[in-house]
Amino acid sequence: MLIGIVKKNAIMQIDFALDAERRHGLTPTEAIHEGCLVRFRPIMMTTMAALFGAVPIALGFGSGGEARRPLGLAVVGGLIVSQMLTLYLTPVVYTYMSQIFKTSRIAAGVEAKPATAM
Repeated sequence: MLIGIVKKNAIMQIDFALDAERRHGLTPTEAIHEGCLVRFRPIMMTTMAALFGAVPIALGFGSGGEARRPLGLAVVGGLIVSQMLTLYLTPVVYTYMSQIFKTSRIAAGVEAKPATAM
């Protein structure tokens, strides 16, 4: 579950950034910044829904709750850590990867062509 949420959040940010680069001609840094601002609310809504769903398990409510409490704590902790990693690490990796690909295209002599709408 945690990996799926992290992947979905990163895909939402990167998809928006790629679209902004292609359609609006933004730089990769501007595009990922815009993607993070626009997609912040849906990302937080998804994470908070999962987090609030796991809180009763983490608190150990119900019969046999003490047996499920470690699982709930792991889910809540994992969601918090993964959310921070998604919000901070994805833009950094996107920016570095765009620089690496840009440098490799220049070294190979391949000229980047702007995307056209069909």
